[in-house]
Amino acid sequence: MKIGIIICDRYRSCAGGKCFRAMQNREGAFDIYSKDKPLEIVGYTSCGGCPGGNIEYTPEEMIKNGAEAIHFATGLIVGYPPCPNISYFKQFIEDKYKIKTVFGTHPIPQKYFITHNSLGTWESEEWQEMIRPTLVNEDLRRAYD
Repeated sequence: MKIGIIICDRYRSCAGGKCFRAMQNREGAFDIYSKDKPLEIVGYTSCGGCPGGNIEYTPEEMIKNGAEAIHFATGLIVGYPPCPNISYFKQFIEDKYKIKTVFGTHPIPQKYFITHNSLGTWESEEWQEMIRPTLVNEDLRRAYD
């Protein structure tokens, strides 16, 4: 299975360590993939900064490299504030490129979970759906702090 990852431009210098660890361990949003089937990253880039300039053409490059799914990095969900365009990005990519998109990569770190719960950031039904793939359990969230 080949995947691409799009990260928030605020974290453009991120080395991807938590994403790659979660991918290897099939944790967070990567738990949908069998451990028996190899996962390969065929693209890793930022959204290009608000309002997401790279979203228009990045998926095409990833698909040319064999991507079968594109993940939006957990940073788009846990940043301050979370990406206001992430739902639109998902719809745009799926409509234009006909490729599966997934909210999240690594499990939400516990420190972000606590902060966003306190702020009420994720109370809506839409956000509950977006965080579900990376919510996991408290012990695993703590392991990603």
